[in-house]
Amino acid sequence: MSNATPPAEGRIQEFTTQSGADTIEVGRKLARLLKAPQLLILRGELGTGKTTLVKGIAQALDAAEADEVTSPTFTLIHEYDGSLDGKPVKLFHLDVYAWKASGNWRHWAGRAAETGCAGLVEWGEKFKSIRKKATGEISISSAGGDARKITVTLKE
Repeated sequence: MSNATPPAEGRIQEFTTQSGADTIEVGRKLARLLKAPQLLILRGELGTGKTTLVKGIAQALDAAEADEVTSPTFTLIHEYDGSLDGKPVKLFHLDVYAWKASGNWRHWAGRAAETGCAGLVEWGEKFKSIRKKATGEISISSAGGDARKITVTLKE
């Protein structure tokens, strides 16, 4: 695993991983960047490791062990209780690929605002309302074989 590019004013970080274990480790590092409430879009093709990255984030927040984190493809949302900077935080992992309209998102957004959560939304770029509310994006792409390029962009 390499941290190829240092943070540019804390806004962009790039990582290259060589395995699923490396991707989980990057997730652990990224957990330190979360500040609830926060909403990050997880962008990447099927099988690029979005859920694998969330495994590391959940583990670092003491919200779940890596093997307890699964894709929310069929359940739409997984909710985990953890802590960030010694304070309780809810971690939401959503997959909105199958959502037909943003009505489901609006219901969740209201709940998220009340709980001060950290939200990770797979396929969130599909909806303008999610893109407008997002505080950043994590993009994962294949770099050949098991290698992945992970780019994190956070808004000010």
